[in-house]
Amino acid sequence: EGEKDGITVEVALQWNDSYHETTLCFTNNIPQRDGGTHMAGFRAALTRQINSYAQESGIAKKEKVALSGDDAREGLSCVISVKVPDPKFSSQTKDKLVSSEVRPVVENILNDRLAQWLEEHPQDARKIVTKVVEAASAREAARKARELTRRKGALDISSLPGKLADCQERDASKAELFIVEGDSAGGSAKQGRERGFQAILPLRGKILNVERARFDKMLSSQEIGTLITAMGTGIGRDDFDIEKARYHKIIIMTDADVDGAHIRTLLLTFFYRQMPELVERGYLYIAQPPLYRAKRGNSVQYLKDDREMEQYLTAQGTEDAVLTLADGQQLAGPDLVRVVELARKAKGFLEPLSIKLPISVLEQATLAGALNPALLDDDGKRLEAAETLAKHLDSLEEDYDRGWHGEAPMDEIVLWRMLRGVEQRHIIDGNILRSAEARAIAGILGDLRELFEKGAQFVAKDKTWKINGPVDLVNAVMEFGRRGISVQRYKGLGEMNPDQLWETTLDPNVRSLLQVKVNHADEAEEVFSTLMGDIVEPRRDFIQSNALKVANLDV
Repeated sequence: EGEKDGITVEVALQWNDSYHETTLCFTNNIPQRDGGTHMAGFRAALTRQINSYAQESGIAKKEKVALSGDDAREGLSCVISVKVPDPKFSSQTKDKLVSSEVRPVVENILNDRLAQWLEEHPQDARKIVTKVVEAASAREAARKARELTRRKGALDISSLPGKLADCQERDASKAELFIVEGDSAGGSAKQGRERGFQAILPLRGKILNVERARFDKMLSSQEIGTLITAMGTGIGRDDFDIEKARYHKIIIMTDADVDGAHIRTLLLTFFYRQMPELVERGYLYIAQPPLYRAKRGNSVQYLKDDREMEQYLTAQGTEDAVLTLADGQQLAGPDLVRVVELARKAKGFLEPLSIKLPISVLEQATLAGALNPALLDDDGKRLEAAETLAKHLDSLEEDYDRGWHGEAPMDEIVLWRMLRGVEQRHIIDGNILRSAEARAIAGILGDLRELFEKGAQFVAKDKTWKINGPVDLVNAVMEFGRRGISVQRYKGLGEMNPDQLWETTLDPNVRSLLQVKVNHADEAEEVFSTLMGDIVEPRRDFIQSNALKVANLDV
């Protein structure tokens, strides 16, 4: 803070562990988006003083690096405010200060104050200068690494990575690059592709999480370097050129499992952070390889995921089948399919709870209304539901195995019986009753009770199943649907033959691709920072606040 020649200068600055500079400039409390002479004076003084201290302390000499202004400002947050009697701006919007007399005043005041502060706070000064020196070292390493990854030209085949099986097409708008998980899948893709316009780049293992890595470390990664070279665009603010992209369709093709999803997320993070223009122009896609291959007779069908597999088996299992309800009503065709979909939904809600209780007990608890969160507030209704559930369980047993009792202590429903001298006990505790699954079940309880409370029969061709609830119906339909069908589950893309990979994932006429778009940049920024960044607290808060919404957790 200081004043000279009628100009008042105030500067507040702080370094953090980020890699970006944030500087806000004001003249007479009016913000300048594009800076101006006050910013120029600040930058000149900051660079001079940091350089001077680095030389005097011997830190720069020890590291053998030359410091630049960009190095000094890496991770800097700063506010510059000047009071000027007659300021001049570059335009009416006052986005840039052009008063030439401001620069020397800001520079002189900051030179004096910053030099004094660095002398009075040697420990903090050493930390700041060490950070600046590290930034300079990283910049130099990045420059060397960038030279290694820079392509000589779009047609220069000699500089392409050895892993890349390039295509013959030289028109980027017609060329496709498949980034494939693993060498095994890469081999199948290379054999199955149309080499005229499809290039294959296999990546081994998980790539670096660029959200947590410095630029130099990122460029020193072999897999990242391979990616950059294959793209042909270069990387970084000064070297990236979207017009040099060798492919206008870049397709991420990973396995349909958790590891595949992780690798896909790491690749998306890389493209979003380092090559956002590829996303903005719509060049980035995600392949949809199948998880299952179902064959019945000469008919073969590929199914993308578990949901499609269940839909396929539902269609097969409800063909020529009838569900007869307790009141004699018969359901077949589309009506039966709708009931099975409802039953599948109910089963999906119950399965996460089955780690605590048998799913048969949960199924009957649903029909007895004993999974309703509202029971926590009404002891009488909770006891009534417990007794009803005990009757439901007895109805499923042989006469000599009956004897279930229902009780309702605080926040719980307890079921017990003595079977051959041994007590069996099931407890529906408050955590289950408060769960997201219990709330979801309560939303479809009326429909489930109407269909299943009094039992039903499922008849398909020459077999009859007794149906005591939604889970029974789903199991019966799946069992009948699998008759005569051989199902192959692909653990990875490498298990698929080249011709199978072509007809499911590579053939432009039949494949399904998801185009990657950013509709809300601020939300995307928050998601990437939260989930992929190196600050743990926001990620922990995100997991804790969304844990109850998880329907299928793969551990």
